[in-house]
Amino acid sequence: MADEQREGLLAPVQETQPRQTPLWCVVLLDDDDHTYDYVIEMLRRLFGHDPQTAYRMACEVDNSGRVIVETTVLERAEFKRDQIHAHGADWRLERSQGSMSARLERAQS
Repeated sequence: MADEQREGLLAPVQETQPRQTPLWCVVLLDDDDHTYDYVIEMLRRLFGHDPQTAYRMACEVDNSGRVIVETTVLERAEFKRDQIHAHGADWRLERSQGSMSARLERAQS
């Protein structure tokens, strides 16, 4: 067998490290058409965040214009973004015509 490897018939065995799956951030974007209550309820329902975490995220999106609501694998991130987009209007505000916006960003390694 060693002679076959030397002759190039068999490729040498290479040790490889397991490949890590890249992570993605689901980023909720601010707007003026949804109340804090809407944001908190949505984050609790879609992401399972506790009331304090959801409130903190609602404050952050309001103050900075964006907040990362979850970091996960691409398929789940796409699903969660789509759930945000499908969540619907805020019934508390007449001007609310639809869901909030979200986007995906590659997580920093």
